[in-house]
Amino acid sequence: MKTIFSTLLMLAALPSALAQSTISLYSGTIPNSIATDLQEKSITLDNGGVRVSNVVQPTLQVFRPAKDKANGTAVIICPGGGYARLSIDSEGSDVAKRLTEMGITAFVLKYRLPNDQTQPDKTIAPLQDAQQALRLVRQRAAEYGVNPARVGLMGFSAGGHLAATAGTHFSRPATQDAPNTSVRPDFLVLLYPVISLSDSLMHAGSRNNLLGTKPAADQIRLYSNELQVTPQTPPTFLVHAADDTTVPVQNSLRFYEACLRHKVPAEMHLYPRGGHGFGLNNKTTKDNWTERLQNWLDANGWLR
Repeated sequence: MKTIFSTLLMLAALPSALAQSTISLYSGTIPNSIATDLQEKSITLDNGGVRVSNVVQPTLQVFRPAKDKANGTAVIICPGGGYARLSIDSEGSDVAKRLTEMGITAFVLKYRLPNDQTQPDKTIAPLQDAQQALRLVRQRAAEYGVNPARVGLMGFSAGGHLAATAGTHFSRPATQDAPNTSVRPDFLVLLYPVISLSDSLMHAGSRNNLLGTKPAADQIRLYSNELQVTPQTPPTFLVHAADDTTVPVQNSLRFYEACLRHKVPAEMHLYPRGGHGFGLNNKTTKDNWTERLQNWLDANGWLR
């Protein structure tokens, strides 16, 4: 009995961010989907990292801050993985827990990866899920204690491409006959993002997985998000390493330049080293990008 009581006390003392739940992205039929026997896969790497692929049932994993810290801001996180898999921990749940320390309610999006077996149009499936996540968080804002006008989108690598796509393609929702809830993020946070699908800047795996190996020129242009920025693009925070050999740093530079041209508020932090995929911790520097992000969010009133 004493052991059970001690366990209960220990559980009660855990940070509320660990008291997470997972909700389905769609309550009924998933749009743009084909019935399939394909099974989701989850593997654990030697270093403990978790990678998910073959996503058929998209979900949101919810991380809520302590009630006395909650400030009403929400962030939906899109993990990276080249549109082939999702780094669901290092670019998902680990980041969500850090955001809750800022008082943010965080949602990790397990989105569908482009797949001709399961989607009639694989090019729009990830965007449909990101837009549905924005709808769902806003529709259930009261339940989660968030302000529907303070819902941001964060993405890493290919997840950064998805977030940037959502931040530049919101005027024409990808799902027809969807509820008339805004799918424009209120701000974007992009970490070493794939931005351009042009021949000179693309990450080949991301482009091939999303558009196929022989995409049409108009498709390449449509999903090269540096070309889709307008004055209505949300305020944006970018982080990249100059020595990134997987996704060239010019991806972030081009998006930042486009924001400047269209007078979209933007802040960019470039590190000389760090490579690609460093997640929360760029081990080459004592500087912490999450602290820079916290300052930016606070300066823009999203943490008050």
